[in-house]
Amino acid sequence: MKIKIDLPVIVEGKYDKIKLSSIIDATVITTDGFGIFKDKQKKDYIKALCKDGVIIATDSDSAGNLIRGHLKGILPNDKIYNVYIPQIKGREKRKTTQSKEGYLGVEGTDAKTLCDLFLPFTSTKEPETDVITRTDLYNYGLFGCEDSSGKRKKLCRALSLPDNISAKALCEALNRLYGKQKTIDLIKDFDGEK
Repeated sequence: MKIKIDLPVIVEGKYDKIKLSSIIDATVITTDGFGIFKDKQKKDYIKALCKDGVIIATDSDSAGNLIRGHLKGILPNDKIYNVYIPQIKGREKRKTTQSKEGYLGVEGTDAKTLCDLFLPFTSTKEPETDVITRTDLYNYGLFGCEDSSGKRKKLCRALSLPDNISAKALCEALNRLYGKQKTIDLIKDFDGEK
């Protein structure tokens, strides 16, 4: 069973996100490594999604520390919770060589250790039942329909969200930023502009 975390979690890359998503039930956002330094749209997305707090879980090497420092520069420090991955020498299974500094990152850390690190952030709230789902997006032509990808991109641009996020990530962002009813109102207003 996954650990439910209310706060979004920021990691460096997609393999970190895949590993963490198998252990925790939370919104997991990637920085795309150093891509966060130049991607204004991604920075704005992170600022909007993390306004109530965020957990940063970058690798415990110099690159991870640099990314963590950059995030601290764009987010309110009183809303940041740090999870530090233990510095364990090794190589991730999918890689042929060790990282530059030779430490395992988020993706190479064992599930038990990650569970222990995230346990203090476990949600005490009852799961929300009134949330936007991909079925709702489908009903409004934003998922699984003709030109749904194009419609999603237009909606994302109108709401100042990255236009390349998946339907699942869009649901997470809409639920965190607006809630179900306000999202439905926004989508209806958006439909009316066509």
